[in-house]
Amino acid sequence: MSTEFVPDTARGNDAPQHPWRDRKRYLWPLATLMPAMPFVGAGLSTATAWAGWWWVGPMILFVILPGLDLVFGATDDNPPESERERLEADRYYRWVTYLFIPIQYASLVFSCWVWASWDLPWHADLGLALTMGVVSGVAINTAHELGHKREDVERWLSKIALASSAYGHFYVEHNRGHHVRVATPEDPASSRLGEGFWMFLPRTVWGSLRSSWHLESKRRSKGSHTPFDHEIGVAWAMTVVLFLALVVAFGPVILPWLILQAFVGFSLLEVVNYLEHYGLKRQRREDGRYERTDPRHSWNADHTVSNLLLYQLQRHSDHHANPLRRYQTLRHFEESPQLPSGYGSMIVVALFPPVWRAMMDRKVLAHYDGDVTLANIHPRRREQYLSRYART
Repeated sequence: MSTEFVPDTARGNDAPQHPWRDRKRYLWPLATLMPAMPFVGAGLSTATAWAGWWWVGPMILFVILPGLDLVFGATDDNPPESERERLEADRYYRWVTYLFIPIQYASLVFSCWVWASWDLPWHADLGLALTMGVVSGVAINTAHELGHKREDVERWLSKIALASSAYGHFYVEHNRGHHVRVATPEDPASSRLGEGFWMFLPRTVWGSLRSSWHLESKRRSKGSHTPFDHEIGVAWAMTVVLFLALVVAFGPVILPWLILQAFVGFSLLEVVNYLEHYGLKRQRREDGRYERTDPRHSWNADHTVSNLLLYQLQRHSDHHANPLRRYQTLRHFEESPQLPSGYGSMIVVALFPPVWRAMMDRKVLAHYDGDVTLANIHPRRREQYLSRYART
């Protein structure tokens, strides 16, 4: 018997809609443009003799993508539930995600070759590191899509995608930690009302690392295990082997840039985590346990272009309510709280905490009909928020 969460607003998708076709079917491969950004930067820089093109990754993520979201807007259309089985069985959609990884690694090797061999000014090398960091960050999203699936090949591809960002423990923490504790004060990846991103970043990085190690140690304490099935150890070993191989191939000059792009990559993941659950909280039931995760506990963004390039990550509410659903079948729900814009724009806003709070605190409050006590409030600011928004 299925345990999938189906809110009332999603019912009715089984109504006959024949013939039905996925109008975005041949647009999903656009997501593979994201890992190719270092090649794009190199080509444009060579063609125009302008070193600024090496910054193409940040340009696309923070300027071009928000502009396209503004032009093309959002869509709330859902595939009919009667088509879900067929869509998820169609291996075309899986190969769209698989293709991301060889392009990601081709870009990484290319970037190392450029750092080692091209006589670029320091700001061009920095731009390439940030561009490659964007690739590694988006690769974590690809790993996120693959890591939730039951097939062994997809789980291994997930770990491979994570190696370039040195964030392999995400595979353990996200699936066995974050999805269990999401939208609770116990979750290091759920940001709190009043908590700025720069406060959140060290808390979530250290908290996720510690939690993942605890979860893996707990798993290994049951039954007999070999050193080779330590999921975090294997993931970190993949990063070490990858980085050592690149340093041997191209020289130690690339190591600072490799580390920088990894930092940018996992920081992008964590700023997206910051967006996705800010201030939202699951309430405790009478038995003391938290209520079931549903679409009210994640911020959503239905912007068409961003979702095409990010495997519908922004339909995060359905993902958390139903984590096994594949990206092509994720749905919009009316009860999901909505971000004002897509991730590209909101990441920029999150980097400036006063601007973020001015924009998002009122939306959190509105989501809870003015009752701030229902929100996940940062402990240091709890009294401040309770006094400011106290109901009379």
